[in-house]
Amino acid sequence: MKQKIRIGMVGGGIGAFIGNVHRMAAALDGELELVCGAFSSNAEKSKESGEALGLPANRVYPDYETMMLSEQQLPADQRMQVVSIVTPNHVHFGPAKMALEQGFHVICDKPVAFNLEEALELQQIVEKTGLLFALTHNYTGYPMVKQARQMIRHGALGNIRKVVVEYPQGWLSTQVEASGQKQAAWRTDPTKSGIAGAMGDIGTHAENLAEYITGLKISELCADISIFVPGRLLDDDGNILLRFDNGAKGILFASQIAAGEENNLNIRVYGEKGGLEWHQMEPNTLLVKWLDQPTQVYRTGVGTLYPETLAHFRIPAGHPEGYLEAFANIYRNFAFCVRARMEGVEPDPLYTDFPSIQDGVRGMRFIEKVIESGKSDQKWLPF
Repeated sequence: MKQKIRIGMVGGGIGAFIGNVHRMAAALDGELELVCGAFSSNAEKSKESGEALGLPANRVYPDYETMMLSEQQLPADQRMQVVSIVTPNHVHFGPAKMALEQGFHVICDKPVAFNLEEALELQQIVEKTGLLFALTHNYTGYPMVKQARQMIRHGALGNIRKVVVEYPQGWLSTQVEASGQKQAAWRTDPTKSGIAGAMGDIGTHAENLAEYITGLKISELCADISIFVPGRLLDDDGNILLRFDNGAKGILFASQIAAGEENNLNIRVYGEKGGLEWHQMEPNTLLVKWLDQPTQVYRTGVGTLYPETLAHFRIPAGHPEGYLEAFANIYRNFAFCVRARMEGVEPDPLYTDFPSIQDGVRGMRFIEKVIESGKSDQKWLPF
């Protein structure tokens, strides 16, 4: 019988939001099994979290260092094989570094580290160890995002000229961090979030989506960064002009003070022959617009779609798939690649598609360049 890939988790204990999302995504396809965890920096809270998840007491650890060392001592057929890191930004580097050094594959929430220096060091360790590393830019997991990517890769739109990507939220329109709201508190705290607020939290999603879909790389940027809410220490709004490596121009807008918005990530890409449009809040639809013919509506599971699209949806057309399924595609693809590594075979190229440490480094460079440009009179900076 096929064995599930054994996974341990750092962070994501009682009261955490994203940890439960990761666990549901990891479990969706039956490829991974949570076997251990250090769920909180508070040992008692970690213990309580492990109990709530039904894990044996001896596989629930007071801290990630103890987890890594203890798991390494277990027989190979029992110890965890993958570490999932679902902590705030300032607790990404330490667990990721130690996991890789102890021989464990890593899945890490974004952004990959607290700063660019840490990200570059992780990249070196990944390259040295040869271990697998995935970054949960989960929006790349949507089937229609993959359809958009393949259409551009196959030249359907011609040479890309213009990219407009937006991620407005409204949940930080007031100083909710002052009320003790946990998710707001760490995201607006420079000691936990890093040098950026909205740009690190959601701006990196927009940057990653633009590069993923188009296959282009940002070469220069010019940023206007703001803090609108009095007393806030990190940016809550930003507008960025982009230049891409093929000569295309772009606009990136990310805001957490767009009152009334939820998670309205969307992207428009325009080439010589036509354009496409995708909205995260209506993820199963991709609009494709042409110069000389009517707009086409692509739907998940309907019509002629690329194999890369077909491989990433699970249920019949008309049944909504969304955020959790997109998240799960990263975990499933990663699990397939880990299993192929274990069996000494090459993974199916359809399932090697997940964000990597290289994407993490680009995300950290984006953050640093955006903040540098936002503070500088020399607005255009090389990426």
